Amino acid sequence: MTDAPAGPPTGEDIRVLLVDDQELFREGVRVIVDAQEGMRVVGAAGDGLEAVRLVDELEPDVVLMDIRMPEMDGVEATRQVFSPARVARRTRPVRVVVLTTFNLDDRAATAIRHGASGFLLKDTTPVMLRDAIRTVHAGNAVLAPTDLATLLDGQFRARAAVPAAYSSLTEKEREVFAAVARGLSNTETAALVLAGESTVKTHVGSILRKLGLRDRVQIVVFAHEHGLVG
Repeated sequence: MTDAPAGPPTGEDIRVLLVDDQELFREGVRVIVDAQEGMRVVGAAGDGLEAVRLVDELEPDVVLMDIRMPEMDGVEATRQVFSPARVARRTRPVRVVVLTTFNLDDRAATAIRHGASGFLLKDTTPVMLRDAIRTVHAGNAVLAPTDLATLLDGQFRARAAVPAAYSSLTEKEREVFAAVARGLSNTETAALVLAGESTVKTHVGSILRKLGLRDRVQIVVFAHEHGLVG
């Protein structure tokens, strides 16, 4: 998804929570994040259990979540962070980026199904880390559409039945849904469906409401889960 990442509201930093069982790695990432304009680290956790607790307490905007940790791994922690009860209690949305040492990691794919907005390799550059935080804060994925499709195709060999809510989408909303599911940006979608970008944004918002989804990444997951990828 290639829409330009949006920054936080004027005067408000993106609040970042670091989750990794290696203290040295956490501190290195903290230095990188705190050096960026418009973002700051608000807390750190060494395992998934502590991560879930701190998400509830600190309400970060973005969580950088290690995939492999003691006590509770990043996959289960992500699932709990996005449990319906916790989501309902929040006053602000939270995004999760999974950190892994393996490209196209099956665990990362499972975390994305649970609500993560993509993954980064742990040897990523400071610039890529900065851009990833800004991108997920804007509601977009930090994974190339082709890589995301590769991950999810392996996760959804058995397609689930299409929910009745999908039938409530208008014809134009279904066109926009199909474009977003392929990973197209608002600009690319607008050109494809012959509509303005503001209209596309309105359609995306309507799709999210009708399907009960949080962001564009979850549209991609929904499409793969129900066999709706053209």
